[in-house]
Amino acid sequence: MNYGEDYRYIPATSVRSGEGVEVAPDLYCHTVQIVNIAFVGAPDGDSFVLVDAGMPQSANAIIEAAENRFGAGKRPSAILLTHGHFDHVGAIIELIEHWKVPVYAHKLELPYLTGQKSYLEPDPSVEGGLVAKLSGYFPSEPIDLGRHVQPLPDDGTVPFLPDFHWIATPGHTEGHVSFFREADRALLAGDAFVAVRQEYLYKVITQQFEISGPPRYFTPDWKQAKASVRLLEALHPLAAITGHGRPAAGEELIEGLKKLADHFEELAIPDHGKYVEV
Repeated sequence: MNYGEDYRYIPATSVRSGEGVEVAPDLYCHTVQIVNIAFVGAPDGDSFVLVDAGMPQSANAIIEAAENRFGAGKRPSAILLTHGHFDHVGAIIELIEHWKVPVYAHKLELPYLTGQKSYLEPDPSVEGGLVAKLSGYFPSEPIDLGRHVQPLPDDGTVPFLPDFHWIATPGHTEGHVSFFREADRALLAGDAFVAVRQEYLYKVITQQFEISGPPRYFTPDWKQAKASVRLLEALHPLAAITGHGRPAAGEELIEGLKKLADHFEELAIPDHGKYVEV
């Protein structure tokens, strides 16, 4: 296994880094610098899974968060990936080596996780603030997990999480997925939509809450991104952990997601950028 040659520590953080929020008794959001991971499973239960794998060089922080939540020496049954961008797989190799667990992702995402394809480069020219302008320095080369990553089942079931199903939510990446539990309408949305304007440094640092479209500088297909937001809004989620920003629930989620779905062109799609249709 290996990371892309451009993988490096990214010196970015936020006021929520290192903090966790219990969204449900078996659903926990933990922030690693500027990105969220999620633990699914009751602290007193027999098993749990990790969703996404944080920033580069964050493995020790993720292992510590897992042990604080579930107990010393505990390990997940699997790691699920919403997608393979650097801030969602930054510690994946170290976690696989430490925990010896399988990884699952959408089959369309596998080429980016097995060294076969590179993501389109970030777009520093896109409309937005300082984070967008600095995005050209973010890693975009593929990592290679080899046989350690497997495709999610075609039938929508989620390994080790029988109450959840996965939903294809492309746009931000080709094989992006979200995870949804009908029983309590809990949603793990990845970067299909986020809860902070990820292009603006001040808002990222302060974690200023706002239901927003996927990060502009790393989203190449806005037609699919719009369709994915509308698909998720139609599920009427009552609680959501997104890839960036604090968890959302209740009316702020319902109203914010409906507004985003209804006005996606104005609120999410940038006025200019190399991946914006003209």
